[in-house]
Amino acid sequence: MSITRANAAALMTLVAAATIAGAWGFELIGGFIPCKLCLQERIPYYVGLPLAVAALGTAVAGMAERTTRLLLAAAALVFLVGAGLGVYHAGVEYGWWLGPADCGPGAASETRSTDALLAQLDTIRVVSCSEASWRFPPQWGLSFAGWNAAIATLLTLVGLAGALRRSA
Repeated sequence: MSITRANAAALMTLVAAATIAGAWGFELIGGFIPCKLCLQERIPYYVGLPLAVAALGTAVAGMAERTTRLLLAAAALVFLVGAGLGVYHAGVEYGWWLGPADCGPGAASETRSTDALLAQLDTIRVVSCSEASWRFPPQWGLSFAGWNAAIATLLTLVGLAGALRRSA
């Protein structure tokens, strides 16, 4: 069984949107603070999701197959980079290799006074890239980075399947 380009683009769109929404949900609702690598792992979704939406639009509108194929291939390439970032981050968490030396909670906000800066320092929680803040299943399962690597790999394969399909 093979996948149509429209189905590939729709699947990529839905899975990528659900994944980035989940990341934001864990942060904003669940209170998980992303580290520097976590934030970098989101960039392929911010680039790949619009490409998948564009591929879906061109496929549904019946535009040139070549355009849809190129958009699916580009999205697949972007998600391949995302998979690489996820594998790198998961490897840092498992201690297989070192992570970046400056891996903390992201950029500092602008402050206007010393008192404001000192007050802000009391509330900052530094998040290490080398410690998984969550795993599913608990104890031995995949971390956020591990799940991202798996999902981005799936998105890469779906995009390639759609791009390489011979007929619509």
